[in-house]
Amino acid sequence: MSEERRKVTIRTLLRKKREGEKITWVVLYDYPTAVLADEAGVDMVLIGDSLGMTVLGYPTTLPVTMDEMLHHTRAVVRGIKYAFIVGDMPFMSYQPSIKDAIENAGKFLKAGCDAVKMEGGAEIADRVKAIVEFGIPVIGHLGLTPQKVSMLGGYMVQSSDAISAKRILDDAKALEGAGAFAVLLENVPEEVGKIVVKETGLITFGIGGGPYCDGQLLLSPDILGLTIGVKPWFAKSYANLREIILNAFKEYCREVREKVYPSKEYIAHMKEGEYEKLIKMIGRG
Repeated sequence: MSEERRKVTIRTLLRKKREGEKITWVVLYDYPTAVLADEAGVDMVLIGDSLGMTVLGYPTTLPVTMDEMLHHTRAVVRGIKYAFIVGDMPFMSYQPSIKDAIENAGKFLKAGCDAVKMEGGAEIADRVKAIVEFGIPVIGHLGLTPQKVSMLGGYMVQSSDAISAKRILDDAKALEGAGAFAVLLENVPEEVGKIVVKETGLITFGIGGGPYCDGQLLLSPDILGLTIGVKPWFAKSYANLREIILNAFKEYCREVREKVYPSKEYIAHMKEGEYEKLIKMIGRG
């Protein structure tokens, strides 16, 4: 008999880290994929501000608003029974002030999240500390941080040299000191993930962060083969739904134009004799 599934909590995640069980984390944006991911047994879900690029068609994540994030968060939350839910704090939702950071983090929890994710290290430690003190769990995000893509010079591997790698470790320690329970390392060499796991007590996740991390994160469009635009080098696809969906749309267009659809099984009829009565009622009989 299989073990009864329970809601994933921070205690669950810490146990998995302690026992060496890898943690699965997926970025989602809507109700249908949330239902399927939860049914598949995913440990964690993130409503990522990447929805700006993957769902809303923005060129970067920077235009994404709190209202847009909360709209998609509520949709995902409605589809989740067991996974640990993380809300991604968008650009300028926490940078302006500690007050803004606390209020916006609280909105994610009110929408049904279990934690929030924030980009940055030592420079946001005061925000992290304040949010945690209000009882809101925080996950940090280091390495390639999309909200600073202009400063980073593009979507490239970060911290390939010792000095910048040490900076990531210092930032991870600053986040841990501020009360964060986990950190996401994006687009960094595997050695960086290895040293953060070794030198901190944080639950460490990689998205292009190598195999030493306690868990892995990928975007659902990349997993499903629905990536629009440039696909990250580290993103593995487990299906090619783009081709399946494209072919389905093409077949639908063909059948409508050739009058194949709707065929007999997709057509409803009035009760027997009622059409004739209708014709008489409108004076056409």
